[in-house]
Amino acid sequence: MTTRAGGVSQGLHASMNLGRAVEDEPAAVAANRALLARALGAPAVFLHQVHGADVLTLDGTHLDGERPRFDAAISTSLGLGCAIQVADCLPVLFAARGGVGGAHAGWRGLAAGVLEHTVAALCEASGSGPDELHAWLGPCIGPQRFEVGAEVLQAFGSDPAAPDARFFVYRANAAGEPRWLADLPALARARLRAAGLRHIGGGHWCTLSEPSRFFSFRHERLAGRMAAAISLI
Repeated sequence: MTTRAGGVSQGLHASMNLGRAVEDEPAAVAANRALLARALGAPAVFLHQVHGADVLTLDGTHLDGERPRFDAAISTSLGLGCAIQVADCLPVLFAARGGVGGAHAGWRGLAAGVLEHTVAALCEASGSGPDELHAWLGPCIGPQRFEVGAEVLQAFGSDPAAPDARFFVYRANAAGEPRWLADLPALARARLRAAGLRHIGGGHWCTLSEPSRFFSFRHERLAGRMAAAISLI
């Protein structure tokens, strides 16, 4: 998992920006991605993330050309990694015997089942059971800072009039409008456990609370992008 430090980008995107769509210098982004590949020990495929739930099975052809429009990927190929870009959404990495995967789990993708789809695809490709998978949750906007409206609760089947306190805490905003604080990592852990996973770690860092360490879209709309990456080596 990268932070915003350790790269070559300048100014607002200093210094380890990995996103190409945030008005950073293309040469700087390319250099930063090369640093990530060196640290990972393998080239990584970057996705065109669209807040969906589709899962791509990677092969060597995905290293070149247009970025595939997916929010999760798995790989059973040695030396071919998957990279999930984030700047407040939750990245989740998966490891199994013979396969790895990554998912971009903002609230829309999470509610749509991106984690369950990734688990199913990785289990099928690697021949592993869900209880054999290991999942790791990276930095995202934390439960003390992620303010959401009623539509988010409804997307997860929670009634705004009686929200599930494990995941949502009522707090009106400054204008007195109804809002809730949402716990994205807790929602992800619950879905992973329901999918049969027993080995789940991470999810303890808030991107919005540490702007000097992490890029945060809610802190800076033109913020850079970090990446969680994993490869079978």
